[in-house]
Amino acid sequence: MHLAIIMDGNGRWAKQRGFPRTKGHQKGVEVVREITTYCAKNPEIEILTLYAFSTENWKRPKSEVKFLMKLLDKYLQKELKTYIQNDIKFEVIGDISKFSPSLQKRILTTKEATKNNKSLTQVLALNYGSKDEITRAVKKVVQKKEKITPENIQKNLDMPKDVDLLIRTSGEMRVSNFLLWQIAYAEMFFTKTLWPDFTSEELDKILKEFKKRERRFGGI
Repeated sequence: MHLAIIMDGNGRWAKQRGFPRTKGHQKGVEVVREITTYCAKNPEIEILTLYAFSTENWKRPKSEVKFLMKLLDKYLQKELKTYIQNDIKFEVIGDISKFSPSLQKRILTTKEATKNNKSLTQVLALNYGSKDEITRAVKKVVQKKEKITPENIQKNLDMPKDVDLLIRTSGEMRVSNFLLWQIAYAEMFFTKTLWPDFTSEELDKILKEFKKRERRFGGI
């Protein structure tokens, strides 16, 4: 199955505790590790896609954006061992060309080092927006002089695999320009838990509830 998560609530978690927003992002990274390793040990989950930095996130204060870029670099450097130990393949969707050359290199190096891992593919959506992704996919179809069909558009998306289950934390009930094409028939769960408080135990409960749902994909 393909599990996608909108990791929301880092800032509010920090504010509730009187911490700067950066503290919430740091705590959120720890949760990414926990959830990713949990998914790697669950044979039913093949892909875990996490909404890490959207095309709209550049609008945040420059100091916070700068912190997030450094945090991502440190995360990838530190978590390479976790990827290797848990047989996790690392992938990225989105336009990383706006990142610094050093961060782009870190991303590509991590992808290369984990390309043969098979227990789970962890995908980080970085400088990602679904409308941008779909626009770029259509341009690719046109450039290749292919027919504009749903099948051809989908195979040219950054993420060509449909999502089975979408989770959003923090109580917000919107999808925020995330995998709009891929979630056409996804089951959706919205939890009030802020991302830094989200646990593998809560994810396990959601997965059990997911199995109870009947997915008809437009049929009867």
